[in-house]
Amino acid sequence: MLFYEPLFLFLFGPAVYLLYLFLGEVRARRAVILLAASVVFYAWSEPVFIFLVFASVGLDLYVAQKIADAPQHDGDKKRKLWLALGVVANLAILVYYKYTGFLALNLDAVLKALTLPGINIPQIALPIGVSFIVFEKITYLVDVYRGVTAPARRPLLYGLYVFFFPKLLAGPIIKYHDIARQFEAMPHADVDDFIVGFSRFMLGVVKKLLFADTLASGADLIFAHDVSALGFAEAWAGVLFFTFQIYFDFSGYSDMAIGLARMFGFRLLENFNMPYVATSITDFWRRWHISLTSWIREYLYFPLGGNRRGEARTYLNLWICFFASGLWHGAAWTYIAWGAYNGVFLVLDRLFLVNRLQRLPDWLANVIAMIIVIVGWTFFRATSLTQAGALLALMANPWAHASAPVAIPPEYVVVALIAAAICVAQRLSLYVKDFNWGSAAQRYALASNSALSMLFVAALAKGLADPFKPFIYFRF
Repeated sequence: MLFYEPLFLFLFGPAVYLLYLFLGEVRARRAVILLAASVVFYAWSEPVFIFLVFASVGLDLYVAQKIADAPQHDGDKKRKLWLALGVVANLAILVYYKYTGFLALNLDAVLKALTLPGINIPQIALPIGVSFIVFEKITYLVDVYRGVTAPARRPLLYGLYVFFFPKLLAGPIIKYHDIARQFEAMPHADVDDFIVGFSRFMLGVVKKLLFADTLASGADLIFAHDVSALGFAEAWAGVLFFTFQIYFDFSGYSDMAIGLARMFGFRLLENFNMPYVATSITDFWRRWHISLTSWIREYLYFPLGGNRRGEARTYLNLWICFFASGLWHGAAWTYIAWGAYNGVFLVLDRLFLVNRLQRLPDWLANVIAMIIVIVGWTFFRATSLTQAGALLALMANPWAHASAPVAIPPEYVVVALIAAAICVAQRLSLYVKDFNWGSAAQRYALASNSALSMLFVAALAKGLADPFKPFIYFRF
């Protein structure tokens, strides 16, 4: 069930919201309504996998209580064993569903290269949002072990944390201790929550349907073409289409998730902060998918030793973290290459690159950072490393001309130019003292909300007329 489908917009969403407002006088009842709605929301897309999630939720609750009950002074070994059990059980779900086919495919290739019999490659459907669900569940167990949070007071609260439908399918990744108090309080939404939340939700729908889906068609047109028939302009067009597509697609989902949660009275942390104004790769990752970057820092980088074991180990830890980030994004060599590539530039940032970029004008540092990011997105979108390499070779050769030019519809180019203009406006806004986009929207609320409402209606009309395109991050 997609947030912008008629089923959600005109039936499921309004029904759940009205039940929450008018039947939820008691906090416990509001929690039950929200949990039941979240379970139905997920079961609509994953009617089988949901039972495995239920079982793993029960295991998490049991393991967390065992960790908390073990005596601190002499039970640390026992606590570590319980934590290891919970983490391994959750990772096993992720590995089985996401990586079994990839591992089997590569093992089959190695065996055949050695002239040995191959193996059957299993076909395992990837459940929507499995990576986000598993990461949040691991977060809960680790935080209980660290003493950051106590075990959930009631199974209902932890179930709501796992299944909360606004963020369930593609984040933001939420830490239990960041939202536990809100789930315990179960706020009653007011008019301001509805206005602010629905405005944010409309913005997300506009980003997704008017921008991301149009740009996706442009990217698909180029990446589905025979690379040998493309030229310099076509290669850059395809990668730029995708560069803007993934930003408007994923930030659009985050806007919808944050807006929906706000309509129910909950505050989720921001997940994007104008990433395409970044002046280095380090700056980019502070602004892009903030919840994932925060997760990697707290639950992988610090346990590896962070920057406490010397410079060489710090660089290795950074690279490992972003290599793992690439693997988390998908079971394919293209994602692994993308993660390793970003890891290399994060290390280069710490070695010398940030200092060099800081000596340049901000706009020039931004251009250089964006070229690095765009090259990375080429790996991320490509169907194979071979295709990525061929596209990058074309992008580096201004004299390469297409042998069979691709007819790109002009509306794709227009939307891409508007998307680029929005990102340029974000960069220019940094030079205006005390400027804030949210504050500006509130100051001119009538004009901004009127324009947003018209764009929202146009987005819905486009969504009804064109085939639905799922969010990019649903497959992660």
